[in-house]
Amino acid sequence: MASLPKSSLLGLLAAAPVLGNDPNMKWFPPSSSQVNDLDKVLDGKGTWGFIYDSSHTSDDKYGTYNWCNMPHARKREYKKASTEYELQYVEVIQRHHKRTPYAANAFPVEPYQWNCDNQGLYYFGRQFTESPKPNAQGYWKGFTSEINPFIPSGWIGSCQFPQITAEGLDDSWVHGKDLYEVYHDLLKFIPGRKEDWRSKVMFRVTNNQITSQVAGMFINGMYQTTESVPLLIQQAGVDSLEPQYKCSVGSQLTSAIKSSSNKEWQKHLDKTKDLYKTLDDISGVPSNDVGFHESFDHYYDNLSARQCHKKPFPCKLVNGKNSTTCVDQKLADTVYRLGQWEYSQMYRDAPESLAASATSWGVWIAELASHFRAVIAGKQDLLYLHNFAHDGSISRLLSILQIDVMVWPGMGSEVVFELYKRKEEYFVRVLWSGKTLTSSHPDLGRMEMVPVKTLLKYFDGLTGKDASLVKGRCSGDVPL
Repeated sequence: MASLPKSSLLGLLAAAPVLGNDPNMKWFPPSSSQVNDLDKVLDGKGTWGFIYDSSHTSDDKYGTYNWCNMPHARKREYKKASTEYELQYVEVIQRHHKRTPYAANAFPVEPYQWNCDNQGLYYFGRQFTESPKPNAQGYWKGFTSEINPFIPSGWIGSCQFPQITAEGLDDSWVHGKDLYEVYHDLLKFIPGRKEDWRSKVMFRVTNNQITSQVAGMFINGMYQTTESVPLLIQQAGVDSLEPQYKCSVGSQLTSAIKSSSNKEWQKHLDKTKDLYKTLDDISGVPSNDVGFHESFDHYYDNLSARQCHKKPFPCKLVNGKNSTTCVDQKLADTVYRLGQWEYSQMYRDAPESLAASATSWGVWIAELASHFRAVIAGKQDLLYLHNFAHDGSISRLLSILQIDVMVWPGMGSEVVFELYKRKEEYFVRVLWSGKTLTSSHPDLGRMEMVPVKTLLKYFDGLTGKDASLVKGRCSGDVPL
């Protein structure tokens, strides 16, 4: 069947969310925290020390959640494995770095322009033939036509919405430099800049252009090259990294989490009606705009993007001019806390979140498992693969790993999989924000040298070996 009927879906949500017949494939709840306690989120103040106004985190506080530039593995903080373990393979996945907001997250009329004249987005094709013709390095330069009578709603300016900003490009470069210092300088694992690194290190992007913008800067930070470097990319519509492949069951499960059938979700919407009225009055967003009112995602992105780039919070426009009724830090912090709660609810607290993530992102998980198997079998020479992705990618991964405390993955969020060998056995260490990830799943626990057999068994139960179960589970032909 193409999709589950509503009655079947509601029945599924009422049942224990176990994938397959193996009870080990069940969802385990996350720990209670300040993030997933709705009463504390609604009644609290500030953002628990989370950073929203700068990409910089001082060395003494590094590891603190920073929405603008999340912590990642660095030589200064990195904990080397015991000498009995030999590193065999590294796969990294990260969210892109900070950007302009998405156009869909703009207010109907924005109070000021957002321009990106301090950078260029390069788009051109180059021949790989025997006698290639040279090309100009063309880049996009946004402009506003005085003649074109069709004025877009929302942001006006020379930026694309979204695009990685100049500051986000700088963060991308530093990220690449930092990981080179870990995996080359400290561990002597990946090849050096003057060695043949191209056969051992590869990079992958999604069909969304912002991941390629990050990749270009990251690669120069890592290998200091301005030469051409291939970026692996799957075809649009079936890409497993973003993800883009069709998964009706996964989409329906996610929609159900964000619906009135989820009492916790409905409760948070009921308790924030006055907050929405305040935000709508300032922004001019109609109260019937579904995108802005099914969650706080749009308001969160709009406000946090401004604050990360040190742009002023918006004020209510009266006759086209700013009034004194404005978003202040207290109001923004409330939106940020609610956004964090929503992501914890969508990807960890709702019992059906594991099934939603395992179906909609299971192909990438199966690809990762196949890389481990290839290394173990001696069939893969690649040492390091870096995936540039999105918050939806990272969130689903953390959901599948059943992270013990869920947060909204900020800009540059990073998960690292390190495959080690000890004698004839293989183990996996998983790093989240540069530190060992802790899972609520009892077989995974603190993911410091988890036997690879344990992890592969878990992944295979969710997706089938080589993703053999994903397509059927996505369509509903294979039961969850």
